[in-house]
Amino acid sequence: MARLPSVLVARAVFPEVVQRLRRLFEVEDNPADRIFAKAELIAHLAGKAGAFTTGSERIDAEVLDANPQLRVVANMAVGYNNFDIAACTARGVLATNTPDVLTETTADFGFALMMAAARRVAESEHFLRRGEWTRWAYDMFTGSDVHGATLGILGMGRIGQAIARRGALGFGMKVIYHNRSRLTSEQEAPIGARYVDKLTLLRQADHLVLVLPYSAASHHTIGTAELAQMKPSATLTNVARGGIVDDAALAAALRERRIAAAALDVFEGEPKVHPDLLTVPSVVLTPHIASATVATRRAMADLAADNLIAALTGGQPPTPVNPEVLAGGRLPVR
Repeated sequence: MARLPSVLVARAVFPEVVQRLRRLFEVEDNPADRIFAKAELIAHLAGKAGAFTTGSERIDAEVLDANPQLRVVANMAVGYNNFDIAACTARGVLATNTPDVLTETTADFGFALMMAAARRVAESEHFLRRGEWTRWAYDMFTGSDVHGATLGILGMGRIGQAIARRGALGFGMKVIYHNRSRLTSEQEAPIGARYVDKLTLLRQADHLVLVLPYSAASHHTIGTAELAQMKPSATLTNVARGGIVDDAALAAALRERRIAAAALDVFEGEPKVHPDLLTVPSVVLTPHIASATVATRRAMADLAADNLIAALTGGQPPTPVNPEVLAGGRLPVR
């Protein structure tokens, strides 16, 4: 009887998803949810044909060369900047992600963060909890309106478009955006979205939301120079990836009131947060939870499992990142 392929589930995940994988594979899981150092990850991948990963597992040339038997790495995330895609492709390793299933949930949260920054929700809650609320004042925590304001979106993919729909259709916002490629007129028309260059976006947006993928090219897309172009009354929301914003520059801009407020769900070097951000009251900080509903996280886990199962059983993985690896519909045996 042929031996079942072995797979690694690198982080704790829904037990039902692990059990589903166990019906098809020999599974090494990580219920203690330890984050493996590189040497540990290499060791745990020994003999594994596939890996169920999250953003905390860096799959690069060194990891792949130490495990030439590895055939597929399935990320439980829409982002895949933890994968060296070129190295995976060169070695015939399929990489997959989990797009679409988290679009609406992430858009909900991005819009919630933007509103919290605009209306100073976190700042005023902390004030109340400290027992400092003793009377009403006409200018107490006055923020900025969301309805009718100009919503600027940098990165107009699925999530960006979902946020734009919420703003335009739900709050009567004027939508401007900048993206590597312009949307079709059919996509722009229902929400009245207007394509502008990056400088115009920075200067005109009342509320700027970042939803672009992270890469070396997008590192510090928003830094000191870009923040200087924004309105003093503007807010900045990042639900994309850490590193797109220069967190130190943002903290300085907030402290000096060069922009009004910010909301961040992602950070450079997370889970560490730049200490300057922790001292600025006008920023809402959340621990990378934009997709964190039970239904959405389960859908992400199921899709990652679907990719892993298909790749190792001769099927068609639903969401490959480097589909060129799929020669004739099957992964090559390395």
